[in-house]
Parts: sequence; structure tokens; C-alpha cells
Amino acid sequence: MGEPSREERRSQEAIARRLSEAGFALPGSLVERTARCGKPNCRCKAEPPRLHGPYHQWTRKIDGKTATVNLTDEQAERYRPWLAEAQRLRALLHELEVLTLRVAGRGESWPRNSG
Repeated sequence: MGEPSREERRSQEAIARRLSEAGFALPGSLVERTARCGKPNCRCKAEPPRLHGPYHQWTRKIDGKTATVNLTDEQAERYRPWLAEAQRLRALLHELEVLTLRVAGRGESWPRNSG
């Protein structure tokens, strides 16, 4: 097994500190959509079209299936920071995994992968 260098240990500690600052983290994504309706003379059919929306949709996986919830403007603004926090935490965890793979793989005959 590889032993972490002093620099790798410092990197791990820095990641751990940033993880310890975690706030509420809402999994998934927030998507803003616009749409055309079925009315033939609607503004969404004009040139240039003025589409309806934006509509805010929060999507996430539940038991391997995509679940979508429509949010109001107020809900979208309220939960946007929580969604951003979940994304930040996923990035930090990925950074820690890449670092750990580098340390653990040193001297091992494992396949090389950048993460």
C-alpha cells in the first residue's frame, strides 16, 4: 500500500476541512425550461417566438429512476443554494477519491485511471 506524502496528507486535510463546512445539500439538478403550447395563434408560434416560461424543474434519481418536481419561482430561488452545495460536495468527494486512488495505487499493479 502506498503511503501519503506530506503534501498529499495536507491535501486530504484541506478537503476534509471543506467537507466539514457542509450545509444543506439537495441532490439533483435545477433546470429552467420554456415551452410552446398547442394554441395555433399563440405568441409562442409568432416570429420570433415568445415561449412560455421559464418553468423550474428539479430532477433527481430515486431508485434508479428520474423524478421531476415542478417548482415555483420562489421555491427555485430558495433551493438553488442547496443544489449548489450538493454539487460542491460531490466535487470535493471526487477530489478526495482521486487523491486516494493516487496514494493507494502507488506501488500496486492496478490499472491507471485519472478519476
